Amino acid sequence: MIQHRALEDVVILDLTRVVAGPLSSSILGDMGARVIKIEIPERGDDSRQYGPYVNGESAYFAMLNRSKEGITLNLKSQKGHDMFLRMVKKADVVLENYRPGVMDKLGLGYDTLKKVNDQIIYGEVSGFGSFGPYSQRPGYDILAQAMGGLMSLTGPKGGDPTRAGCAMGDVLAGMNLTIGVLAALHARKLTGKGQKVDVALVDSIVVSLENAFTRYWINGEIYKRNGNAYAAITPYDTFKAQDGMVVIACGNQHLYEKFCNEIVHKPEWITDERFSTNFLRCEHRDELEELIEEWVKKYTVNEIVEKMLQHGIPAGPVYDVSQIVKDEHIAKARNMFPIMDQPKIGKMHVNGDAVKLMDTPACITKAAPLLGEDNERVYKEFLNLGMEELKILKTEKVI
Repeated sequence: MIQHRALEDVVILDLTRVVAGPLSSSILGDMGARVIKIEIPERGDDSRQYGPYVNGESAYFAMLNRSKEGITLNLKSQKGHDMFLRMVKKADVVLENYRPGVMDKLGLGYDTLKKVNDQIIYGEVSGFGSFGPYSQRPGYDILAQAMGGLMSLTGPKGGDPTRAGCAMGDVLAGMNLTIGVLAALHARKLTGKGQKVDVALVDSIVVSLENAFTRYWINGEIYKRNGNAYAAITPYDTFKAQDGMVVIACGNQHLYEKFCNEIVHKPEWITDERFSTNFLRCEHRDELEELIEEWVKKYTVNEIVEKMLQHGIPAGPVYDVSQIVKDEHIAKARNMFPIMDQPKIGKMHVNGDAVKLMDTPACITKAAPLLGEDNERVYKEFLNLGMEELKILKTEKVI
């Protein structure tokens, strides 16, 4: 029986919308933090308008906003402004992903909030960060992938730069925001004070490119798009089998020699002067991979994977989503698609948590809220507001 949740003593006021911020707050919510999502009255988070829909409700929004309570509040109104400041006094973290400066214009930026609560941790995520020449530019995932360099690395050999198929800028920024908030919570125990956590989508892409920058700094090399191959190692690529694509990943010389001797029975590929070392193999990648492709196409994906794994060589199928959700390891053993019961949608699968805490496991604590679902309870608890006051605030479009 679970005795504690990892973040059960943390209260978060979540002003974020769409992907990066809501992803971060949902992770923190799954870990036990009390997350109160604050939305614009009547309209709500933009992602409520994103499909697919079930019974008129966005499954996209529901997936990204589980483990949260939901209230509405108009921060542009004086009453809404004042109510938010009163709530900040009882919070540990405020999260927002407006364009830098918007919260300051509302009189609710970090410099104001820390005067109300000097232990508040203020997490902000934006396209380009809160400082620097581009800070006021609007930022979206595709811009982060373009300007952070991911598109330049992604795509077929000789092809055009290609956006990764999912919102990697948003996802990586959301994860980095989570890391920053957790670090700031720990730092607060040391300093007794909160701080601002500033995360940019572009920065998050940049740090993910690892060896591409190292190669440039060391020898001036600009990485060229090379399909699924990896510049630093070969064979480490996808190959076409009889019934699909398979990955073969010989990550070091020992694995390559085992592959040649025990799998394809081609010891001459080891002594060949083109392929004897990893450096030489990378120089002659096309020639080696053409030889491997000739062997691969004789077998099915499962046959190749089985042969490889029997000899301890990394290999695996290239899955599509329909195969992933049926996989006994990913979907079942690792519980990467738990079921959530949402009031309007009903039972639905959502993406699970990648971090597995063994003693204080993350889990969904609450379905994504309907718009303003928790107004009455939260405002009574935080601000001691009664039903009549709430009715007036609703009429005035404050909540």
